[in-house]
Amino acid sequence: MALEESLISQGYWPICGVDEAGRGPLAGPVVAAAVIMDPDHELRLKVRDSKLLSAARRASLFDQIMGSAQVHVGISMVDAGTIDKINILKASLMAMREAVLKLELVPRYAIIDGNAAPELPCLCTPVIRGDQLEPSISAASIVAKVIRDRYMEQMDTLYPGFGFAQHKGYPTQAHYDAIRSLGACPIHRRSFRGVC
Repeated sequence: MALEESLISQGYWPICGVDEAGRGPLAGPVVAAAVIMDPDHELRLKVRDSKLLSAARRASLFDQIMGSAQVHVGISMVDAGTIDKINILKASLMAMREAVLKLELVPRYAIIDGNAAPELPCLCTPVIRGDQLEPSISAASIVAKVIRDRYMEQMDTLYPGFGFAQHKGYPTQAHYDAIRSLGACPIHRRSFRGVC
C-alpha cells in the first residue's frame, strides 16, 4: 500500500488504480478497469489481487465495488480483431487508457499494474505486482476479471463446443483440441500461436 498511501499523504487526489484481464487467452477481448476508492473506504482492507481470490469471493467484492457510491469505476474492452491488428500490448494499453477516460471523477494520478503505462491526461506510474500491493489496483483487477469472465461465459452459449465457460479462452489442452476440431471462431485471436 506504500505508493498509494504516499500519494494520498502528498495531496494527490483522486487516485485511480488500473489493471487489465485477458492478455494471455487465445480468444476474447482484453478488459481493463480503472477504480477510484475514497481514502478511508472499508473496501481498501478487503480487496486482493483477483488471481488470489476464489470465484465466489471475487463476485462478492465485485458487487461491493460496483454498488458503492464512494467508488468510481471505468471499464473498457478491446476485441480480438483489434488485438490482431495492433498486438496485445498496445491493445492492453489502449483498454487501460479508455478505462481511465471513462471515469466520471477525473483522476489527478493513476497507478498502473505492470511495467508500462498508457498515455494519460494525468500523472501516472506503473507498479510491478501492483495488483498485490495497491488496493485501488487490486479493486481494478477484480472488476476487469469478473467482467471478462462473465463475457466469456456469454460467448460459450454463442460459440458452443470451445469450452469458453470453463477456460475463459486461455490456452488449455481442451481449448487447443477444440480449435483443431472446430476451427477458429470469430472471437479467436488469429495472430496468436496455436489458433490458426
